[in-house]
Amino acid sequence: MKIYYKEKGVQSRAVNAENPKGEAGRGGMASSILGPSRKGSPCLKDIKSGEKVVLADITGPGVINHIWITVDKKTSDGARFVLRDIIIRMYWDDEEEASVEAPLGDFFCSGFAEDCLIDSALITIAPARGLNSWFEMPFRKRARIEIENQHENTIPAFFYQIDYTIGNNLSDDVMYFHSSFRREKITSEGVDYTIIDGIKGEGRYLGTFIALSSLERYWWGEGEVKFYIDDDELYPTICGTGMEDYFGGSWSFAEQREGRTVEKTYSDLYFGYPFYSRDDCIYNQYHNSDVPPMRSFYRWHIPDPIYFSKSLKVTVQQIGVSHSGLFERRDDLSSVAYWYQREPHVPFLELPGKKDRWPR
Repeated sequence: MKIYYKEKGVQSRAVNAENPKGEAGRGGMASSILGPSRKGSPCLKDIKSGEKVVLADITGPGVINHIWITVDKKTSDGARFVLRDIIIRMYWDDEEEASVEAPLGDFFCSGFAEDCLIDSALITIAPARGLNSWFEMPFRKRARIEIENQHENTIPAFFYQIDYTIGNNLSDDVMYFHSSFRREKITSEGVDYTIIDGIKGEGRYLGTFIALSSLERYWWGEGEVKFYIDDDELYPTICGTGMEDYFGGSWSFAEQREGRTVEKTYSDLYFGYPFYSRDDCIYNQYHNSDVPPMRSFYRWHIPDPIYFSKSLKVTVQQIGVSHSGLFERRDDLSSVAYWYQREPHVPFLELPGKKDRWPR
C-alpha cells in the first residue's frame, strides 16, 4: 500500500445516491427539511421487484478501491432472504457478459441471507450489516456496477458508496477482477463440488467463500480443496488436507466446555469461520429449530497466491468421518469464487433461480 505519495494525474471520486455520476464539486447537493445540502438523498428508495438499478457508470481509466453497501435484510412487510434476492453485477470496458455476478450477501461473504461480523483484508462486515469490499478493481475504459431486485417486494431503502480513482496509469499487464456464485442444494455422493471451472487464460485466483448446510450426521469437513492448474486433468497440482484446514482451522474448529464439544467461530485477515447457526429462528416466525447446521467460511490467497497461465478449476470433496471412519457425504453447498484474469472471460453458468438460492 503506497500511502506516502500522490500518483501523478490521479483524481479521487465517489458515487452514491446524492452524486450518482461522481462529479467533482457536486456531492451532497440534495435538500432535506434541514435545507440545501443537509442529507437530502442518502439512499436509493423504493427499488421495485424486477427492477435493475445502475449504481455506477464510470469512464476510465481508473480503479475502484472500496464499495460500501447496507440494506435491511427484510422488506417493509417482513419478507426474508433479501440478501440472496438482490443480485450484484459488474462489467468492465463495455463487455456484454458480467465479470461479477452473485447474490449481494454472498459476494460480501454473508451466506444464508444472513449477516455476520467479518474483519478480513478484503471483506469487512461491521455492525449492523455494513458490507465493505476492499478488492481493487481496475478498468481501462469503463466500469458499470448494477443491482437487480429479484425479491417479490419493493426494497424501501438501499444505501451505498463506491470510492474510486480516475486517471490511473494502468500497465498492459493489469488484470480484471472477477467473481462468480455457485450452489448445489444436494451434492452428489463421491463427486467433488465445483467452486469454479471454465476459467481460461492467464490470471490469479484470489479467494473462496463457502456457505454449507450439513445434511448428514457426523463430521463433514474432511474434503480436500483442489486446484487444477493449466494442464492438470485427472489430478490437481495443489490439493489440501481438509476443508477446515483450508480455512485456517483444525480439529473441527472446536474446544471442550464442561465435557461438551463446542465449535468456535473466528475472523482473521486472510481466513475465517464467521457464521455458525443451528437455530431456525432467524428465518421462521415460529422459532423452529429443525434446520440443519449452517456454517460459512472465507479464505484469501494474498500472501499465498494461486497463479495460472492457461486455465483453472477449483473443487472441494464432500467427505466426512464417523466412528467407522471416512465416508462420502451429500450436503448443501453455496460458494463464491474471486479471481483476476485478462479479458475476455468465458461466460459464467446461468445463476440459479431465486428459490434455488434460498437457504433451507
